[in-house]
Amino acid sequence: MKLAIIGATGSCGRQVAAQLLERHIIPLDGALHLIGHAGGVHESELWGLRADLHDAFADRAPRIEVGTDVAQTDADIVVMMAGATITSLNADRSKLAATNRAIFEESAADVARMSAEPIVIVQSNPVELAMHFFSNVVSRHRILGAAAWSDSLRFRREIAADLGVTRPMVDAEMWGQHGDHLVPMWSTIHVRGVEQSRIDDLVGRATDGRSLADLPEEIRAARTQALALIERGDVPAAYAFVQSQLPDVRAAIKPFFTHFTAGRTTELATAHAVTDVVGFIGSGVKMAIPAQVLVDGEWLGLHGPVAVPVLTDPTGWSQVVPEDISTEEQAALVAAGAAITALNASTTTS
Repeated sequence: MKLAIIGATGSCGRQVAAQLLERHIIPLDGALHLIGHAGGVHESELWGLRADLHDAFADRAPRIEVGTDVAQTDADIVVMMAGATITSLNADRSKLAATNRAIFEESAADVARMSAEPIVIVQSNPVELAMHFFSNVVSRHRILGAAAWSDSLRFRREIAADLGVTRPMVDAEMWGQHGDHLVPMWSTIHVRGVEQSRIDDLVGRATDGRSLADLPEEIRAARTQALALIERGDVPAAYAFVQSQLPDVRAAIKPFFTHFTAGRTTELATAHAVTDVVGFIGSGVKMAIPAQVLVDGEWLGLHGPVAVPVLTDPTGWSQVVPEDISTEEQAALVAAGAAITALNASTTTS
């Protein structure tokens, strides 16, 4: 494995590099390429980051290189981490999309000049917009968004907390959009070591009297309230408010709480998810996971980037894995696809 991180000096990029080395995912005969923006502090920070990684992981580290052009690397996996992140004045995905569009276009153009087509794992936001630009230069089966995996891990954590078990015991997934149009897959939840009646009670409490069609507005309203409390300086009240929400809403808005209270962003959880996905691909074992992929009508008539369950392998992803889900969940997934298409269209044509 030879892997390049575009945006390696950002908070999340640094964490991806460290976690890849900490977990020994890149073999000793592989390479880690740290890619930053040419000129200024980001380019010079690459050298310090490499020195720090060598000091921390010298006992078992692959070759570590620095550069400003991914096309000059021999990477077979490219992790896209570059781009601006949300602020208190710019929490809207459409504004973030407009800000990051140029970065996505430039990065995709750089990848297009690589000598061999890499696998591209995207975590920059909006993840679906970045995937749109990479789809112009890389085969769709070699592009995955890791945000669906991070959303699913958060969802699993919230369900585990409510049931009093550890996260590895929970199988639960978030599909759809990495944003307000998340689709919690309540009908596919499985929890090992827990009586089915307890799981049914949890799902019943979370879904009774609610519609998935209304979830985007629930998420927006809860996020607005939590951020208002944070802006007033009442972080304990904001945390209590977040914790009072149902598991799907908690999973959706807790990253915003973390982002605006942890000093930087959700760098640890974000990097953890990316590192997992790299590990899945590098393992050589076919595995079904939720991920953003570029579908082409394989399921529910969906087209374009959207999170669905897919089968991953060392070449990227091979197929969508349809599941028996409710009519309401199907409709929410289609609505998420439409929301993604609309945002991408408004950004790329403006």
